[in-house]
Amino acid sequence: MNGAVVLFSGGQDSTTCLYWAKTTFEQVVALNVQYGQRHQREIESARKITLLAGVELVEAEFGAFRPMAHSAMLQGVGSVQDVNKDGLPATFLPGRNLVLLALAGSLAYARGFSNLVTGVCQTDYSGYPDCRSEFINSARETICLALDRSFMVHAPLMWLTKAETVKLARALSGCWEGLALSHTCYEGGHPACGECPACKLRIKGFLEAGEKDPAVEA
Repeated sequence: MNGAVVLFSGGQDSTTCLYWAKTTFEQVVALNVQYGQRHQREIESARKITLLAGVELVEAEFGAFRPMAHSAMLQGVGSVQDVNKDGLPATFLPGRNLVLLALAGSLAYARGFSNLVTGVCQTDYSGYPDCRSEFINSARETICLALDRSFMVHAPLMWLTKAETVKLARALSGCWEGLALSHTCYEGGHPACGECPACKLRIKGFLEAGEKDPAVEA
């Protein structure tokens, strides 16, 4: 299989996917999209991890979410602990993964790659509808039609629990060192807050896997 574009935030899941991609494809490029997220720390993590992994990092800006979407995932908008009136987490950013995959498809097209990699997961998906397998399958078909080229969208964590994701990371060469630099906390602090939904999922995963989080020890 030839090259792949990995959607890369600098968090736990995308770091695991980055190292998975390194073992799977001949060429790997990481794409970090800066869309007005709450903090810069995950961007800094993305830069450090890709440098460690020896992977090219492409940074792109997409500012259209700011005037359109009210999401706690964006800077200065609400609390990450809230739930919206429709029952979805306040951190749900409508259209985010659809936009990110489209941007990854555009980069893959330009590089002549036919693979996109994303860290979405339906098992521990936090209630986000755009992390489900039905969406990924539909998005792949749409991207193929839009670009008139065949692509595969790989979601290696789709059916894994967070504990199983931790075990996968442990088995991937270099990934544990990458996780030590990763950042998951919605609040952007260091050390992580330990209380936001993302932190709780990460803590639960390492605990159930019987492992110590290398980012905590770093």
